[in-house]
Amino acid sequence: MQDNMRQAPFGQMPDGATVNQFTLTNVHGMVAKIIDFGAIVTELHVPGRDGVAADVVLGFDTLEPYVADNAYFGALIGRYGNRIAGACFELDGETFELDANDGANNLHGGVQGFHKVKWTAHPDEEGLTLHYTSVDGEMGFPGTLEVTVRYELTDDNELVMRCSALTDRATPVNLTQHSYFNLAGAGDILTHELMIRADMFTPVDSALIPTGVLAPVAGTPFDFRSARPIGECIAYSDSDSDSDSGGDGDGDDEGKQQLRHGEGYDHNFVLDKLPARMGLAARVRDPGSGRVLELFTEEPGVQFYSGNFLDGSLAGKGRSYPHRSGFCLEPQHFPNSPNQPDFPDTILRPGERYMTESRFKFSVETTA
Repeated sequence: MQDNMRQAPFGQMPDGATVNQFTLTNVHGMVAKIIDFGAIVTELHVPGRDGVAADVVLGFDTLEPYVADNAYFGALIGRYGNRIAGACFELDGETFELDANDGANNLHGGVQGFHKVKWTAHPDEEGLTLHYTSVDGEMGFPGTLEVTVRYELTDDNELVMRCSALTDRATPVNLTQHSYFNLAGAGDILTHELMIRADMFTPVDSALIPTGVLAPVAGTPFDFRSARPIGECIAYSDSDSDSDSGGDGDGDDEGKQQLRHGEGYDHNFVLDKLPARMGLAARVRDPGSGRVLELFTEEPGVQFYSGNFLDGSLAGKGRSYPHRSGFCLEPQHFPNSPNQPDFPDTILRPGERYMTESRFKFSVETTA
């Protein structure tokens, strides 16, 4: 390992296994720190307009809170990111019962998903490769899945994530990254300006399961085709709010109801790009610091989550994490795809290789 890659102990698992933290740096002063528990991004330091770097991801100082965490801070999510309705699906004539860890549904692979396991780390001068073997039947999923995730921090200020997987039996696979971002480094994210390149989104029911419909964002609070503050329409998530704070059509009843279901934004957006081709998914700007995040991905969708369930009970890095103090942009296939045949296919079969790449690119706007 060269100077741009450092390794240090981060803590011990309950079984005594040592968890290590790996520090990646680039020539512009960006720093990414990743641990081999959950393949978690624990820190991401990005310079702002004033030249001072801030840590723009939520996280903890020690291992123990990550072991206990149910907010998925910084984690690599699998075997299936997002929700599967009824914690079951049928595949090739067989029904598979999954871990029901979100009411009656399966969320982010189950209680012991990929975010709660020790990965095998292979650092080198270019980045960090992590490997995990998910055995047949783990959390109810069929097949033994060999999973690899590769993190690199480029001199173009991109945190690159490449995932691949092989299976010995047909199984759903949908991996994603679950970092919570705050480009200001503190406070809430309501003044962050968000653009999502999506004409459609997938509405959900009260359990946050997609209905199967692809709905237009036009005339709804979900229209981020032009950048606007995250907080502009989020008051509609309050069942007592009848305010019309948005533009034309922003107060439509169905859009308000969708925000109430998620207690804010917690929805999959259907990206306006070619399937399996790298393209811009979203752009976020913090006016105060000038920091800009652009997400490029090969995935067909992105889950935008506005930190609705953060309540101040979690704390780390010298501060607590109150309501909407971070947002997630989770590149993904659509939620509940194994039970929605019209959604993009998520079934990996023997002899096939699952591969996907996403890039989190940072820059600075020098004028406010």
